[in-house]
Amino acid sequence: MPPHLTVHLPAFGSLLRHAGKHLLESTIVPLGLFYVMLTLVSFDGGLIAALAWSLLALVRRVVLRRPMPAVLLLTTTLLVARTILGLATGSAFLYFLQPTLQNFLIAVVLVASVPQRRPFIAKLADDFCAFPDALSRHPRVLVVFRQLSLLWALVFVTNGAVTLWMLAQRTIGNFLLVSTAGSWSIIGLAIVVSLLWFRRALRGEGIALRMGAPA
Repeated sequence: MPPHLTVHLPAFGSLLRHAGKHLLESTIVPLGLFYVMLTLVSFDGGLIAALAWSLLALVRRVVLRRPMPAVLLLTTTLLVARTILGLATGSAFLYFLQPTLQNFLIAVVLVASVPQRRPFIAKLADDFCAFPDALSRHPRVLVVFRQLSLLWALVFVTNGAVTLWMLAQRTIGNFLLVSTAGSWSIIGLAIVVSLLWFRRALRGEGIALRMGAPA
């Protein structure tokens, strides 16, 4: 069926920069700071450096009255809990066990949000791509987000199981390198599948997605 509605999204490069900014702020920089401080200072120094970055990122957005990305709020909340556990026990294993188990918690949240008007994954998607209201409120789009919630729940369960196995088998340094590469590979594949699924589902409704501003 030929499209009867064309929705123009930002250019692909703009989307990558937007998504990369959020990932850098909420995940990559805290992890990098932890590893550097763990190597140069101590385990506690790594914990404090990672948490300080995330809290400063939240405070900065509050002071400047900028939108609070759901992914930053989620990762910082979880980071506070695991930092308290890490400082209290001094155990790197428990510190990394918690985010590993959080994969399963996020999977539960995704499944539980399926009956809601806007599933949690739709709110996360807004952090990486600002969908037009005409698209985000479309009934078929909401159905696709519910389907993708189940897909991503499976992704997080798989990621959690694999990461848990690696945590039990490897040293902390090797674990950070291997688990990060493995996790991002799984997530990258899931992103590609999600985009193709999303685009195909909308095409069936006569909605075409175009990257970049209309000519």
